[in-house]
Amino acid sequence: MNKAYKFRIYPNTEQSIMIAKTFGCTRFIYNRMLSDRIEHYKTTKQSL
Repeated sequence: MNKAYKFRIYPNTEQSIMIAKTFGCTRFIYNRMLSDRIEHYKTTKQSL
């Protein structure tokens, strides 16, 4: 038997700002690394 739990958070204003900043930073890093990977493939025709 599988069980699942759902949780919902209600952050205050300060926490909402921090969550938005955190996801913004992770999105930037992901896109930067993806760009580097694509550029590497274009120049060498080899995957990392």
